[in-house]
Amino acid sequence: MKLFYNPASPFVRKVLITAIECGLEDRVQKHPLALTPVNANDDLNTQNPLGKIPALVLDDGSTLYDSRVICEYLNSLAGGKGSATLFPEGEDRWKALRLSACGDGICDAAVTVRYETFVRPEQYRWGDWIEGQKNKFRRAVAVLENEVAGFENTLDIGTISIAVALDYIDFRYADEAWRDSAGALAEWHKRFVQRPSFQQTAPHDLKS
Repeated sequence: MKLFYNPASPFVRKVLITAIECGLEDRVQKHPLALTPVNANDDLNTQNPLGKIPALVLDDGSTLYDSRVICEYLNSLAGGKGSATLFPEGEDRWKALRLSACGDGICDAAVTVRYETFVRPEQYRWGDWIEGQKNKFRRAVAVLENEVAGFENTLDIGTISIAVALDYIDFRYADEAWRDSAGALAEWHKRFVQRPSFQQTAPHDLKS
């Protein structure tokens, strides 16, 4: 399988972590590329008409895209090996999917701010819009602080998504200092990201 990949992307990272937890990392060939909304890649566009990463080209030549779809596919391939319960059943499934949506929403807001402040010409940047996007992940952190006691030692697509999102805030917006108002969430995050899958996939810019 071939993964269109950038190590700075939190959505790509979620896929890589899932592959590791499912024991499938050796089956995923990483194809690196730099990408912005105004810097298209023809090879990627052929596989994913939306021109977004991650995109996973399967062994039969078909392509899956959107990190949530790819993660569930990888989990299905694990077939009882590794952490093949990242998508639990019953009521636990809805909790995991809700947390996954929260983590993805944090990343959506954080990535769009990144584009606004790094890609858009300075004279066209909208400060109120940037602040509105940041307020999305600030509100999410406040809610997660009240819920984190229920995470316990759970490893699923929900907790993975939340930890990836918090790491991305640290990576791009260290001045947010989210831990100052979310001590319990910070303690959980500190323990959770000691997993080898997180240590092996720490975000960094492709050029570095």
